[in-house]
Amino acid sequence: MDLAPPETACRLVKPRPPVRGTWHEAKEAAARLGERPAEHAHRSAVERDRDTGHQSRLVDSAAVRLTTGADVSYGFHLERPAYLSPAVATCSPNRSTPTLSGPLG
Repeated sequence: MDLAPPETACRLVKPRPPVRGTWHEAKEAAARLGERPAEHAHRSAVERDRDTGHQSRLVDSAAVRLTTGADVSYGFHLERPAYLSPAVATCSPNRSTPTLSGPLG
């Protein structure tokens, strides 16, 4: 079982970090972060997570947080026993771990 580290930024220093892409703009990263839950919304165990308005608000909130250098990590309970945990870690600089370099640097 691949467990997420206690801080989102630490995902980048795992032996094989699960980096799916890099973005220069917070809105682009937030949009990508929102794609995974939207793809799996039909399998959500929580009705609120199937609501497109709720998903849109999560993406908007993530964009704001990413512009401040904060990481964003969400968790969604899907049909048992699945759990979806998409995350975005900022790299320039990361507010919680400023000495951590991003996947490209």
